[in-house]
Amino acid sequence: MILPILKGLALTLNRFFSKPITIQYPEEKMPPAKRWRGIQYFEKNERGKTKCVACGLCMAVCPSQCIYIETAEDEEGKRYPLTYELDASRCIFCGYCEEVCPVNAIFVGKNYEWVESDRKAFLMTTEKLLEEKKFNP
Repeated sequence: MILPILKGLALTLNRFFSKPITIQYPEEKMPPAKRWRGIQYFEKNERGKTKCVACGLCMAVCPSQCIYIETAEDEEGKRYPLTYELDASRCIFCGYCEEVCPVNAIFVGKNYEWVESDRKAFLMTTEKLLEEKKFNP
């Protein structure tokens, strides 16, 4: 009867002096996995605008249908997204939009800490998607 108690105490003392396994989350943050897919963001061109040419491939390939695009043309005849909306509350973070983009305009970020108090904040517009530092720290 005393032997199991001593074995338990030995195990406890052994673990007490070893390196801790857990991470204290708010103070310490684990790096995301190599293939982690977080919220999307737009890459900017040299003028600070989005590289998106409004081809609509991301909208067509999205399995959750969370992307909506309205296109327009500028004076030179180049297409651009007049309205680009990504509903992050419906997104399943599959990464198909990044894979299919012909001009590498949209990327999947590494951020895993995104909390909002209002569901309307999960509706990502072009301006929000251009805030790369918020979604790809």
